[in-house]
Amino acid sequence: MSPDLPAALRVALDRALDGVPRKGLAERAARTSEAYRAGQPSAGVIREADDALAYALTRLPATYAACAAVFAEAARMVPGFEPGTLLDAGAGTGAASWAAAEVWPGLSAVTWLDANPPLLALAAQLATAGPPALRTAEVRRADLTAAGPWPRADVVVASYALAEIPSDKQASTIAELWASCEGILALVEPGTPAGYGRILAARTALIAAGATVPAPCPHELACPLVGEDWCHFSVRLPRSRDHRLAKGGEVPFEDERFSYLIAARPGIAAGPRRPRILAPPRVGKPGIALKLCGLDGQVEPRLVTKRDQPAYAVARRLGWGDVI
Repeated sequence: MSPDLPAALRVALDRALDGVPRKGLAERAARTSEAYRAGQPSAGVIREADDALAYALTRLPATYAACAAVFAEAARMVPGFEPGTLLDAGAGTGAASWAAAEVWPGLSAVTWLDANPPLLALAAQLATAGPPALRTAEVRRADLTAAGPWPRADVVVASYALAEIPSDKQASTIAELWASCEGILALVEPGTPAGYGRILAARTALIAAGATVPAPCPHELACPLVGEDWCHFSVRLPRSRDHRLAKGGEVPFEDERFSYLIAARPGIAAGPRRPRILAPPRVGKPGIALKLCGLDGQVEPRLVTKRDQPAYAVARRLGWGDVI
C-alpha cells in the first residue's frame, strides 16, 4: 500500500492551508515539536485552528503512512476480516481513519474520540472530502484516561496516543480500548525505545486478556528483544514543498520509524505465522543476511546464499518488517 496521502486528503489539506502564511505555520510547528519533545500533551500546545494546521502539515503525512503500513499488514495477516465499524481513539487529524478507509473501503461507520477541539474541527473539515464513513464520522470529545465504556467497533485504533497518557493510566486505557474492540485493536507508537516499551506493556496485558497477536509478532511468547534492542519498523514517505518548509528540511522524503501491535479477538481467524524481518536486510558477497523473529520466540539470524537461487530471488524482494 502506498504511503502517499490519498488524493482527496491531499487536496483537502491544501485547501485548508490556502491563504495561511507558511512562515507562521513553521514557527508554530517548531514550538509544537519542542513541546512534544519536552513531554507536553497536545492540549498544552494545540490551542487554536492554526496550531492544528501546523501540526497537520508536519505530522499528518507520517501518521497516515505509518497507520497505512500497519493496517495493510493487519489485512494481510487476517485476510478474511472485513470490518464495518471503526473507533479512532485519540483521533487527532483523523489520519488513522483515512488509512483504515483506504485498506477497508467497506467501513460504514467511524467514531472519533479526542479531547482537543481544534484537532477535531480540522479532522471534520478534512473529512468533507473523504468517503462517506469519514464525512459522517461521529465526533466525541473525550479524554482517553476517563472511564468508558466507549463505543464498540470492529476495528479500534490508537495511533501516537499512548505517549500522551500518564504512565499510571496507560494500563486502564488499554483495558478500555480492548473492551471496545470486537475484532482487532491496532496500537501505533513512535519507533523509539520508549514507544516500544509502551507497546510491549500493552502486548503483555492484551495477551493476558486473551488476545492473539497477528502482527508483528509471530508468537505470543516473551519478546526476545527485551534488554537487547527494540522492535520497530520504518516507512518512507514523500515530503511536499510545504512539508519541507515547515520542517526546515531539503530532503524530499522522510523515514517514519514506528512500533506497533495488532491484537485480535480469539474468534478472528488469522493466516499462518511466519518469521518476521526485524532489521534492514544486509546484502553481502555470500548472500543476504536477515535478522528474524522466529516462531519459537527467539531472534534468528539467517543467511540466504546466492547459491540457493530460488530462495535468494525471494529474499531480494523482502524488506524490513516483511515475513519470510
